[in-house]
Amino acid sequence: MPYPTKHLLIGSPEAYSGKSAAVLGLIPQILERGLRVAYGKPLSINFSGGSDELPGGDPDVDLDVQFIVSALNLKEQQVVPSTLTLTEADVQQRLRLGPSLPQAPVLPAIAQADLVVLEGPSTLAEGTLFGFSLLQQAEQMDAAILLVARCQTLAVVDELLAAKAQLGDRLAGVVLNDVPKAFSPAVDQFVTPFLEQNGIAVFGQIPSHPLLRSISVREIVQKLGAEVLCCGDRLNLMVEQLTIGAMNVNSALRYFNRASNMAVVTGGDRTDIQLAALEASTNCLILTGHFLPNSIVINRAEDLEVPVLSVDLDTLTTVELIDKAFSQARFSETIKVDCILQLFKQNVDLERLLAQLEIKPPVRA
Repeated sequence: MPYPTKHLLIGSPEAYSGKSAAVLGLIPQILERGLRVAYGKPLSINFSGGSDELPGGDPDVDLDVQFIVSALNLKEQQVVPSTLTLTEADVQQRLRLGPSLPQAPVLPAIAQADLVVLEGPSTLAEGTLFGFSLLQQAEQMDAAILLVARCQTLAVVDELLAAKAQLGDRLAGVVLNDVPKAFSPAVDQFVTPFLEQNGIAVFGQIPSHPLLRSISVREIVQKLGAEVLCCGDRLNLMVEQLTIGAMNVNSALRYFNRASNMAVVTGGDRTDIQLAALEASTNCLILTGHFLPNSIVINRAEDLEVPVLSVDLDTLTTVELIDKAFSQARFSETIKVDCILQLFKQNVDLERLLAQLEIKPPVRA
């Protein structure tokens, strides 16, 4: 099927690298240039059984798609329906059918757009079982591929060279994401020049930002199955750091005073640590060990409007689950969307990307 409009597939070498952030950061800027844009996510993976559905959302529509469509206020004609939505049952069924691979599903053509921006699979390989990997999608739609790669060590160079070898001329280039401040000089001096010399255009680097790696207290409640002991109306507070309160109170105070917007995990019987945490930059107090906190703690937390949670988990498991939530932080808050847009405006050369795609914004009168 011929596709009359340009297509840009946004992919990544590994999951949770920032594909959704790139969509949120690029589409508003493209629209500002007077271009007609459509958005979609051809391959949707739902292994959660719909448990992550947004309030008021459609359980059959990908969570990222629901949020991006809402955040960008896209109209129905600007949204490309997912072509293939997979559950664990679908994968098991496919494996039972034997070795022959199916014919790839066909993405519908969108005529009323200058550019269709599509969010690709989580990795380069995801979707191969169904003939719908990132490269297979790109070849079907004659699409260019923009990779978003988390760039925190020099290992990103290997990842991108391997991606270039696999994707070939389909690869338009890369945005380096989540670059720590201390690593940025090395990116400028070594990484970017090397990639450019090897035919991989670097359209920009997005610096690490604590807000984008933060999670809401509500997400923590869901991940831990926690009981909210107070301040249930403050679950929208954002947590940027996780701290374990297992030391003596004097050491804890010094540690707490160096942190900001933190969640503190401590035993339910550690009233001293709990009160010390509440006097610092704490946005959530998480109590383990099946102990009910002292009423003094609850009263003080209510005064300061800090949610207190109780979990039926040990400290190690609690910390592991929260750490995993940080590594998979989604962009489901307006404050994050605003931050992403500013970061992409300041750090990504959109004009170069559009030129490489051979897209010219309309001339304004």
